[in-house]
Amino acid sequence: MPGLSRRKLAALALALVSGRAAHAQREFPARPIRWIVPYPAGTIADIVARTIGTQLAIDTGQPVQIENRAGGNTALGAIEAARAPADGYTVLSADNGTLVFNPALYRNLSYNPARDFAPVTLLARLPMVLLVGPASGVKDARAFIADAQAFPGKVSFASAGTGTPQHLAMELLQREAGLRMVHVPYRGAAPALADLAGGQLPVMMSDLAAANRFIQSGKARALAVANATRLLQLPAVPTFAELGMPRVEAAALMGLAVPAGTPPELVARLQQSMASAIHNPAVLRKLAESGVEPVGSTPARFEALIGEETARWHPLIKSLNLSLD
Repeated sequence: MPGLSRRKLAALALALVSGRAAHAQREFPARPIRWIVPYPAGTIADIVARTIGTQLAIDTGQPVQIENRAGGNTALGAIEAARAPADGYTVLSADNGTLVFNPALYRNLSYNPARDFAPVTLLARLPMVLLVGPASGVKDARAFIADAQAFPGKVSFASAGTGTPQHLAMELLQREAGLRMVHVPYRGAAPALADLAGGQLPVMMSDLAAANRFIQSGKARALAVANATRLLQLPAVPTFAELGMPRVEAAALMGLAVPAGTPPELVARLQQSMASAIHNPAVLRKLAESGVEPVGSTPARFEALIGEETARWHPLIKSLNLSLD
């Protein structure tokens, strides 16, 4: 282009690049979305991602490819997502383990949630429920607490693993109720629930999604829910607030994050698409049947929630001297 100065050529090139980027954002998504789930196939995190992802694919006309990257207490999947291009086409299922607990549990964590990710939305909550096995003579939460107070250090409780929401929910109950019990960690909620049902251990906290079939079949009995309100699936089971312990509130939180540096416009588009898929009646019904509470919050609200959860749980983790290094 004769007669154009270098400055004008540079400005023209920048305008062309910006125009292409804006067009690409308007057309988003224009190719398949890669959804990394840092848990094995068949887990509740995987089921939630596949349920929402199926509807998202229908809504956008683009495939949603679920990629299970389990290991390292979700760190392997998180690292893989953090290294991906910040273009909105790689998303990560990021729960409160990934974003809140791990930074307090590991001194040398291989990723930094605040530095490496941008929050998109809270997909769902999985409220915690206090459970006893079918052979237990304890009929309600007050009786269980009284028994545990009467025999400090004699009652054992199961969990899905050290530092999991299930474990920390029980530690929170211990602190609020003045209990001293023995923690028996398992490798996941399923084996812990199986031993609870079999009578090997008397009590545990579990998310409703994992425990629902045990409750429905009579293999576990729900005593109280660590939720602000009673659960629709368990209308006769009181909240801990009703029992005088309003601070005993805990849930596994399933969110969505993208690599840091993803343009805010794409983050907003992702959130809108995810929220629309979540609130599809068929998706709502399937998630509710699984004991999952759908959400679909804004990026700002999800980011604020991560901060609130960090301020609430890190002091408890520190006071317990928990470490997974």
